[in-house]
Amino acid sequence: MNTVLFDDSSRDYLLPLTYMRPISEIRVGILTIREKWEHYLNTQASFLTEPYLSKKFPIRKAEDNILINGSILPNPELVESIKELKPKQALVSDNYIIAIRMSADDVVNLQDVSTEEVKRADHSEKTDIDYFSCQVEHLKIDYPWHIFKYNDQAIENDFNMLTHKRKSARISRVDNTISKKKNVFLEPGAKVNGAFINAEEGPVYIGRDAEVMEGAMIRGPIALCNNAKIKMGAKIYGPATIGPYSKVGGEFEESVIFGYTNKAHEGFIGHSVIAEWCNLGADTNTSNLKNTYQQVRLYSYPKGSFVQTGEQFIGLIMGDHSKCGINTMFNTGTVIGVNANIFGEGFQRNYVPSFAWGGKSGYKQYLFDKAVEVAETVYKRRGKTFDETEKEILKTIFDNSEKFPT
Repeated sequence: MNTVLFDDSSRDYLLPLTYMRPISEIRVGILTIREKWEHYLNTQASFLTEPYLSKKFPIRKAEDNILINGSILPNPELVESIKELKPKQALVSDNYIIAIRMSADDVVNLQDVSTEEVKRADHSEKTDIDYFSCQVEHLKIDYPWHIFKYNDQAIENDFNMLTHKRKSARISRVDNTISKKKNVFLEPGAKVNGAFINAEEGPVYIGRDAEVMEGAMIRGPIALCNNAKIKMGAKIYGPATIGPYSKVGGEFEESVIFGYTNKAHEGFIGHSVIAEWCNLGADTNTSNLKNTYQQVRLYSYPKGSFVQTGEQFIGLIMGDHSKCGINTMFNTGTVIGVNANIFGEGFQRNYVPSFAWGGKSGYKQYLFDKAVEVAETVYKRRGKTFDETEKEILKTIFDNSEKFPT
């Protein structure tokens, strides 16, 4: 079967993290959701997502297609249930579709199926699709805080999947202090130098060519992805994920970085999700708990207002390409859009729109040409090209960015 990962209605609730990617490109655990499905199904998946993203994330059609909800994390039992689906059958749970199988003969355009069937939450209306209720427990990423909330289980599942019947690369240095070494796995090229690793509470995965520098203290479960670095003397509390080519120093607790992002200096980041190509200035700090210990309210893009999350711990949700200056302070439950540039003294506002330039005293619009110039520079530093496709995606977000608070 040809595998297509589709965005459901949770995409809007996951903004700003889904502005520049389908839901299935979210990293939770060691791998992205797409990479998990590809590993389980031994296939290469394509995407059914927003039109402005479809050039970078295209759909691939075939005679026999299985469409899978990109917000759902796979597990062996769920995968087996999906494999049992026959054409014109769908696996559902509560008010959302998990997977639906269909032939190209049944529909001319899978995009039509997405809007009329797959994205329709209420599937009670009679159709020619047979719906079967899913009896398998599974995790679904509906809100930004789910990413760090479910990261513990996701790291463990990915660790077991990726290390099954494999032997860890050797830790060559003898000046490391490691607790429960069997829970520590190094990919080829990984380096651990004079570090303290406690894997008693969960596994520690160190990806290909990643590095843990001298004096770092890490407590699992931890995912340090390929080519990422933990700086000297850093304190990393799991469950935490540091995505590919990212650098983390200071204190980092129960948070997820998608990749290509730097938080290289002192400062505390807790219960946060940081997308790609972000940079946090030296001594950037987040509050992840209100002084009153009340539940955190977070800005919701679909609602256009702050909503109750039911969570006591939430720090910073930051979209792609955003950056902040040194000594930046973020209050509990702060949402930053795409390509914002934030600086200045005092606590920043709890919601900063995309392409905002400024601080708590007010913002102006971050000029698009300047934003592209910066993106081209940071991509080049990592040996990548900020091409026309990337530019078009960013321009769409720019053209539809919100009004700035004054």
